[in-house]
Amino acid sequence: MKYKIRGTTLQVVDIELEKGESVYTESGGMSWMSPNLDMETNTKGGILSGIGRKFAGESLFMTTYTCSEGTGSITFVNEFPGKIIPLKLGEGETIIAQKDAFMCAESSVNLSVYFRKKLGAGLFGGEGFILQKLTGPGMVFIELAGEVTEYKLESGQVLKVDPGHIGLFEPTVDYDISRVKGIKNILFSGEGLFLATLKGPGSVWLQSMPISNLAAKVAKYVPKG
Repeated sequence: MKYKIRGTTLQVVDIELEKGESVYTESGGMSWMSPNLDMETNTKGGILSGIGRKFAGESLFMTTYTCSEGTGSITFVNEFPGKIIPLKLGEGETIIAQKDAFMCAESSVNLSVYFRKKLGAGLFGGEGFILQKLTGPGMVFIELAGEVTEYKLESGQVLKVDPGHIGLFEPTVDYDISRVKGIKNILFSGEGLFLATLKGPGSVWLQSMPISNLAAKVAKYVPKG
């Protein structure tokens, strides 16, 4: 499988498939493709797996596109201004993503629901208790909002982040929530009561423009009534 990511703020990924190769995405995720790709829609893993994905921000049904002959091509488009992150996962390798971050992946990649283990992170972490878990082997493509910055945290290294900016992280990273200190900071900083604490080792990918922030800005200009 070959791929090419094009564009700047509204990116697309063109994927080239040889005979027998396949990729899958949520229902309605494909933008355009060549005629030699066969399409099959199902719950991929059963109804319980489909329900779990639904809670994690994806569709109940997934659609798989398989090249039937020659070389085929298929294109997926970012749903919002941002970046497409390509990741090559090894056998059993796992990555954790925010809800609705999954774009598409090779059929060998497993998409499942991931539950936050810490009560505070689930209640105040911005995304709730449920995230997405992607397990290799294979290529997976993630869509994040705005510009994306990757940090490689050393063991014990800590980064404090507004929870909405966390797009993707390795499972070795410890994710917890800490309360902002100081009454004036809580009341007037605009950061709210809590910040996410990310502790290494492992990589994290932060997005500059959470969709919730964009929606709040746009809402100010939408006529009411």
